[in-house]
Amino acid sequence: MAERKHFYGTGKRKTAIARVKLLPGGGSVVVNDRPLQEAFPDEPLREVIFQALRVTNTQDKYGVAAKVTGGGISGQAAALRHGIARALVEADEGLKPVLRQHGLLTRDARIKERKKYGLKRARKAPQYTKR
Repeated sequence: MAERKHFYGTGKRKTAIARVKLLPGGGSVVVNDRPLQEAFPDEPLREVIFQALRVTNTQDKYGVAAKVTGGGISGQAAALRHGIARALVEADEGLKPVLRQHGLLTRDARIKERKKYGLKRARKAPQYTKR
């Protein structure tokens, strides 16, 4: 069997979807055809993105090319982390227990609850008047 050149993973969080391509070699990260520092200027969000690579010690082993759509930057960062974790499992099945232990393979299912009629928001009701 021929050695595969790249590995794919799809990550989701809130309404953000990340299509991640893991490339063997340098540790460069490109998001939506832009360098990571440009796409995610905040350091805490970059820490979230690199979490899967950090816990498996594969920062310099793989490069990442990703397309992210929907949601805000926080949801996009978490979607990227999820996608990278899934792609790492596809690349090396032995990393699965470590990623699972850190909760990086579980899709965070929390999404915004819909607004209900008669209420101001999903659960906030108008003030009750007795008389």
